[in-house]
Amino acid sequence: MSQLTQLKIKEYTTQSGLCLKNLPLTYQVFGKELGSAPIVLVTHALTGNSNVCGENGWWKALIGPEKCINTNKYTILSFNIPGNGYDGFLIKNYEDITTYDVANWFINGLEQLKISSVFAGIGGSLGGSILWQMAVLKPALFQKLIPIATDWKATDWVIAQCRVQKQLLNNSENPVHDARIHAMTFYRTPQSLKQKFNRSLNEIAPLYNVESWLLHHGNTLQNRFHLQAYKLMNHLLMTAGLESEDEFLQLASTIEGDIHLVGIDSDGFYLNEEIKQTYSLLKTKKSKVHFSEINSIHGHDAFLIEYEQLAEILNPIFNSEDLL
Repeated sequence: MSQLTQLKIKEYTTQSGLCLKNLPLTYQVFGKELGSAPIVLVTHALTGNSNVCGENGWWKALIGPEKCINTNKYTILSFNIPGNGYDGFLIKNYEDITTYDVANWFINGLEQLKISSVFAGIGGSLGGSILWQMAVLKPALFQKLIPIATDWKATDWVIAQCRVQKQLLNNSENPVHDARIHAMTFYRTPQSLKQKFNRSLNEIAPLYNVESWLLHHGNTLQNRFHLQAYKLMNHLLMTAGLESEDEFLQLASTIEGDIHLVGIDSDGFYLNEEIKQTYSLLKTKKSKVHFSEINSIHGHDAFLIEYEQLAEILNPIFNSEDLL
């Protein structure tokens, strides 16, 4: 496992006016040493972290030696969103933080590491929304921008689901557990649950297996994730895309690198139709905008499940003969 390393952001004032000093920004590096190979910046989703590959890496099926994103060829860099708790740091005033702030922190981290150009930025869900924000703040940063199962904005549907999550996190007697149970129902689809359980009963407890599965996910997250971190990350999902659509398109048209949007046909959280609409609008403003689709019954979580399809989409980007 790569060592967790810390930078400090000496002073930063958030969009809301909160002044932070000596903000810790931790990161991990995998594969080639910094400065020796093209850099792939991986941004994590709500309960993720900087540990993206290796034995316990959450994207280890996609990133590693001789994998689609080959650690023998690339430098893999991943920051922790400050406050996600993976490094022990939490943010109390979480409602003062937005994806705009996180994007600025990551850009600051890249500048401290003396990185002016990134071969590819890739991330799913919340991680992809942060990449969008980074790209409009610094249009020359990414040669390839790859937001997966996400959009530049939080839709009314995303905001509504996050509001329910917020109610659970603030009012439940078992907040992380109960919020996670709710979240799993919109990360997956009815078809996915039917395929997996088909109304089967648990052999040990007097429950349906789908109930047991939900309780397991609630218990697992409760044991590894801090309530304050969950509150922050859920809040961040609601803050993506504070610009109007016209403002966003104007900003996004200045992005210099190729943009590769990846949607999931069954996604019930970041709806595929919204990502397609972003693609349709953006391709009228900018060349080198691409859209690919993962076909799956598993919904939003397909970006963590359908590795073979995702690798097939990404292989031309990371393993074309032009790059060899």
